[in-house]
Amino acid sequence: MPVVLQGLLTILIGVAGCVAYFYLSNLVLDKVIFPARGEKAGHNINRANQVRPWLFLFPAIFVLGLYLVYPVAGSFIRSLYGRNPDDFVGFGNYVALAGSPDFRISVFNNFLWVIVVPGMSTFIGLVVAQLTDKLSWGNIAKSLIFMPMAISFVGASLIWKFVYANDADIGLINALRAMVGFDNPIDVLQIPFWNNFFLMMILIWIQTGFAMVILSAALRGIPEETIEAAILDGANPWQLFFRIKVPQIMTTIVVVWTTITILVLKVFDIVYTMTGGNFGTEILPSYMMDFMFRDDGRATAIAFVIMIIVLPVMVWNIRQAQREMR
Repeated sequence: MPVVLQGLLTILIGVAGCVAYFYLSNLVLDKVIFPARGEKAGHNINRANQVRPWLFLFPAIFVLGLYLVYPVAGSFIRSLYGRNPDDFVGFGNYVALAGSPDFRISVFNNFLWVIVVPGMSTFIGLVVAQLTDKLSWGNIAKSLIFMPMAISFVGASLIWKFVYANDADIGLINALRAMVGFDNPIDVLQIPFWNNFFLMMILIWIQTGFAMVILSAALRGIPEETIEAAILDGANPWQLFFRIKVPQIMTTIVVVWTTITILVLKVFDIVYTMTGGNFGTEILPSYMMDFMFRDDGRATAIAFVIMIIVLPVMVWNIRQAQREMR
């Protein structure tokens, strides 16, 4: 069957199925379950109106349950088994992770990423958004800063691999070292602890453009009256920015920060492309991949740990969004 015809049939069947579901479910609700006749007609109509919204929500709830809740429950159950799917170990995988030095290094590195990347990306994006709004060529600058967002994590990692190359003819860092008189090139990706920050720089470079765009829109939404009043009261540019503008867009700053935080907790491509998790740069997603094809139970346990770490951030982000909508 041609792909175009297959797509059209899928759309037609999907739309027809939705229409049929809503029509038949409402028909059964009004004619069979709560019929609008007899002495209880008014009561049945009210009951039917209470149930009706759930008929519309049911398909979405069912799909979410099928593709979200079921995999989470299944993953947790799988994490209770060993390498052999028939070997039940209970919480043995979690106990083994807690006693693993590599796991502790991964958790520590993940917390480093969570502390540094969202904060630096949000701060630099905020500063750039403020500065570019004052420039005549600010839109060009914003386009250039936002451009890394169009690059995949693997592509960005390969670009920065040349920047960090252990060669003064290729690597920018070693070229700068050679200019000031250091003859011996260094591989910054093999420097313990600090190599994590060199990897973080890649994600900061990518996400600064995202933060800049969102925060620039928020800055432009600040009422001019408050800015003019602050200027008339004698506020200098620093006070105007940190005491007038930033407090008014704090909700947007928090949303940007939490969005980048969730992304950081799931990042894998950069570490895998740059170091493969070696030289003390292991993080939880890359550590999970180490077990993916040799110990499915252990890998699933790590995935569940990642989900537990991400969950509070997501809940907090949703609550902040709800407060903003009120």
